Amino acid sequence: MQGNHTPISYFIIKGISDDPHLQLSIFILVLLIYLFILCGNLTILIACKDPRLHTPMYFFLANLSIIDICCSTVSLHKILLNFITGDRSVSFSACMAQMYMFGTLGCIQLLILTVMSYDRYVAICKPLQYHLIMTTRSQGILAATCWILGFVEVFPHVGIVNSFSCYSSIEINHFFCDIIPVIIISCEDTIFVEMLFFVEGLLIMMVTPFLLILVSYIFIIHALLQICASSGRLKPFYTCSSHLMVVILLYTVLFSQYLTPNLSSNLDTKKLFALFNTTAVPMLNPVIYSLKNKDLKEA
Repeated sequence: MQGNHTPISYFIIKGISDDPHLQLSIFILVLLIYLFILCGNLTILIACKDPRLHTPMYFFLANLSIIDICCSTVSLHKILLNFITGDRSVSFSACMAQMYMFGTLGCIQLLILTVMSYDRYVAICKPLQYHLIMTTRSQGILAATCWILGFVEVFPHVGIVNSFSCYSSIEINHFFCDIIPVIIISCEDTIFVEMLFFVEGLLIMMVTPFLLILVSYIFIIHALLQICASSGRLKPFYTCSSHLMVVILLYTVLFSQYLTPNLSSNLDTKKLFALFNTTAVPMLNPVIYSLKNKDLKEA
């Protein structure tokens, strides 16, 4: 939809589908998924209070559960509100706030997963030094660093987009205010913010954590291969399998969502990957960790 290039005070969120016959089904499905995400991740948070789970791995898992709850709330609440109120509009300031929070939580999630891989690396490759390295203080510092970096890293991108005053359309082809759909409808020069998003947002905050996780698992696999007995290899690798599954699932979605051309014709595809990222990933995290973790199931 093309219109006059004038400053705007609100956007219209297109949503998942325009078909009026699907709105009730979408609402019920999203509501059930959101409730499952809340119940699953809250269960992990409650279980992690068990004294048997007062270890670095479960401390970082609790952080991951908090992120999953917040991220799904930030991205999915507009779908539910749209159906209840019938109002698809969102103010410009609320859109920027949603964009900032979603980007921040996504960055923190990647950093927490990176720290979790480091925790597994220390546990398997340096078992005698594990309790000296992963102390309560170091856990707190690592977690706080992840949260601070996440809040700081996204600020320049959203700050630049917030300064835009000219848009060719008020309709955002998404179910929440994500940065790429907003950039696409801007009629201002977006080259700088796109380059910043690609270099800082993708290469530094997405690819770099992925490479660090990859390096950690290379050392882990090398250490496991030094263990002669196959049964001795199985137990430490089993403790890493849940984390590895989550990393593979998340990065597959993120690479498909963000490392493809930012064309209007690709927005529907990107929207599907975003939907999977904001529903399936936080919904599957508790399932993956609980099914493959005996201590967590007992707690």
